[in-house]
Amino acid sequence: MKPVIALVGRPNVGKSTLFNRLTQTRDAIVADFAGLTRDRHYGNGRQGRHEFIVIDTGGFEPDAGSGIFKEMAKQTRQAVAEADVVVFVVDAREGLSAQDHEIANELRRLGKPCVLVANKAEGMHDGTKLVDFYELGLGDVHGVSAAHGQGIRDLVELALEPLNLPEPEDDVEDDGEAKPIKLAVAGRPNVGKSTLINTWLGEERLVAFDLPGTTRDAITVPFERNGQHFELIDTAGLRRKGKVFEAIEKFSVVKTLQAIESANVVLLLLDATQGVTDQDAHIAGYILESGRAVVIAINKWDAVDSYQREQIQRQIETRLPFLKFASLHFISAIKRQGLGPVWQAIAQAHKSATRKMSTPVLTRLLLEAVQFQSPQRAGMFRPKLRYAHQGGMNPPVIVIHGNSLEHVTESYKRFLEGRFRKEFDLVGTPMRIEFKTSSNPYADKEKR
Repeated sequence: MKPVIALVGRPNVGKSTLFNRLTQTRDAIVADFAGLTRDRHYGNGRQGRHEFIVIDTGGFEPDAGSGIFKEMAKQTRQAVAEADVVVFVVDAREGLSAQDHEIANELRRLGKPCVLVANKAEGMHDGTKLVDFYELGLGDVHGVSAAHGQGIRDLVELALEPLNLPEPEDDVEDDGEAKPIKLAVAGRPNVGKSTLINTWLGEERLVAFDLPGTTRDAITVPFERNGQHFELIDTAGLRRKGKVFEAIEKFSVVKTLQAIESANVVLLLLDATQGVTDQDAHIAGYILESGRAVVIAINKWDAVDSYQREQIQRQIETRLPFLKFASLHFISAIKRQGLGPVWQAIAQAHKSATRKMSTPVLTRLLLEAVQFQSPQRAGMFRPKLRYAHQGGMNPPVIVIHGNSLEHVTESYKRFLEGRFRKEFDLVGTPMRIEFKTSSNPYADKEKR
């Protein structure tokens, strides 16, 4: 089992920068802005033959009484409880603070192995500025620079040293092991995305607070249900471009769009109390454009009356007509209502998106469709559809070969899509049909 390293410290000391350095990724948003990270953020790191898991946490305020900072402190304590060793990060430039003392006292109380690291220590060759940190009573202070990569290798060795890890055995590849399904939960701010994931997990894994924009990063959480492994991705709520003022929030939007792109299935979460807005349609359009399988869930269904419910169903028909292939579910994340059918729809959408379709069956369906209804003639020419094969998955791509296919109309394309969907039971996934026209071998001779 991989050892777990938790990064803990007050806001803006460079924990997320160190996280990105240890995982060799850019998964955590980094900016000169205190309190940017709010949830626990997991990543995989490796040094030599040793692999480990890193947890990035929000700024730790042990004595936070209420509000968002209390929730962030709860997340940090949970990260420490899960960790094998804690890396306490302080700021070498700003020096020792009263909050550092509070965190040190809390870590001593929790009793986990701890490594004290002074970040932003580039250029401090004599180490005299690090002496004050010995007051914390956590042993030696190790100067590093997460931004420049200085001292990172020694830091990992120090963190793993008290764990007495055995030398890892040579990896044996298991080609038969199924990859986890990446499920992104997307929607506008404050529709209940984090609450829904917490309900699934049975713990307050993500900060859920009655404040739009609480989640700022795309947080990935491993999850297993009925033997199937998932990676749940909680995304930041997407606002209209005109309402994205903070640079931090613009980073969050980018992370959300990246999360949708990397997901296998996207759960589009709507708010029953606010109806289907233009922004919901924009998010749905982006999901469709990215080709991801999608399931629609309307949250807070218990908070609206029968008239509002009827209005929402009409709004979905008028504002999201391009997602007719997606299944629709009415849920309450807080009351755990309607969640079972959502999981069934997610599994079906993923199965449809990764369905393998044989060339003989596709060609037979194509010829049967042409026999039932021929494509419309364009001038002297009528498109001639000869055979079809699968050109990709997630989303399914069907490539049709023939002559004069540039004249195939959009309505006939939809007709073919309906035939293919019905035969292969494709629900919850967009489909793309591409036409490839054969070149005329006598074209050059005719010009002569």
